[in-house]
Amino acid sequence: MTEFVLSSDVREIAARLQGPARDFAGKTVLLTGGRGFLGRYFMEVFAEMNRTYLDDPVRLVALDNLITAGKEGAQIPEMDNVTFVNHNVIEPFAWDGPVDYIIHAAGIASPYYYRAYPLETLQVAITGTRLMLHLADEKDARLTFFSSSEIYGDPDPKHVPTAESYRGHVSCQGPRACYDESKRVGETLCYIFHNNHGTHTNTIRPFNVFGPGMQETDYRVLPNFASRIKAGLPLNVYGTGDQTRTFCYITDAMVGFLLVVLKGVPGEAYNIGNPKPEISMVDLVRRIEKAASGPVTHNIVEYPDSYPADEPNRRCPDIRKARLQLGYDPAVDLDEGLKRFLDWADGVYTGEQ
Repeated sequence: MTEFVLSSDVREIAARLQGPARDFAGKTVLLTGGRGFLGRYFMEVFAEMNRTYLDDPVRLVALDNLITAGKEGAQIPEMDNVTFVNHNVIEPFAWDGPVDYIIHAAGIASPYYYRAYPLETLQVAITGTRLMLHLADEKDARLTFFSSSEIYGDPDPKHVPTAESYRGHVSCQGPRACYDESKRVGETLCYIFHNNHGTHTNTIRPFNVFGPGMQETDYRVLPNFASRIKAGLPLNVYGTGDQTRTFCYITDAMVGFLLVVLKGVPGEAYNIGNPKPEISMVDLVRRIEKAASGPVTHNIVEYPDSYPADEPNRRCPDIRKARLQLGYDPAVDLDEGLKRFLDWADGVYTGEQ
């Protein structure tokens, strides 16, 4: 277990899934984005399942080209029944063995990076998804595509919390479009393959997942805050600070993700996140002040030029579908999640960006 993932969190995820996860026994899972934030958790959780709950181990084949993996992802641990392949998902992938599940988690999810690499962002979600769907057809595998809550854009207030049926309020032009629209096209590809080829596809729309393992230079709000706390600097709250979000701790997110992989109704999309509490960025700072080990100050500042415009004002998931169909129920409240994350970040982050 590396320092970049909490072993206690990995054990918690595996324990909460020990019943459904028995369906993985003896199967082969292909994972793209294997050394990203979520990919590292998948690798560790499958290894823990093999150690603890599966008599017949699951075999994991993890792909990543390591372009955005950072120091956290570049350290590839040796694990039984886990094969790592350095591969770019926008190129065809040939695999001679069986594949039962494909988890397509590759992507450029940080606003800072997808603004810097817009074409690469498009390619992973469109070309990469199509190639994985062809592989799923060839291997008769179940494919789960990682989309994003960003596909909803800036929802009309009457659609917050936002259900999967909401069609989105998204611009096809602008600094966020490469990410938002590529994820929407990825979902459309899954829809086409499911309806025209009978491919078993599912789509996951994660809502603001956070936890140990996030790169310090990720530039999303919580790693940014944690890095500035480590450096002894005030937190910078962009805009007015009134924009609201909900945050889902990594253990709850991983449980939800794997429930979709195992139990998702074919062709369906699922919101995975924690709907409570929906809080403003200023209120988030107040929560962080309670969870942090020392004093925290903050400033309200203008958005920097490097940050994409058109940030949604509110983002909150309706998770009734996942509750009813999958038995998904977040268990870690925000204060507990913040404490785990900030304690970890204090020991790993340097305060230098």
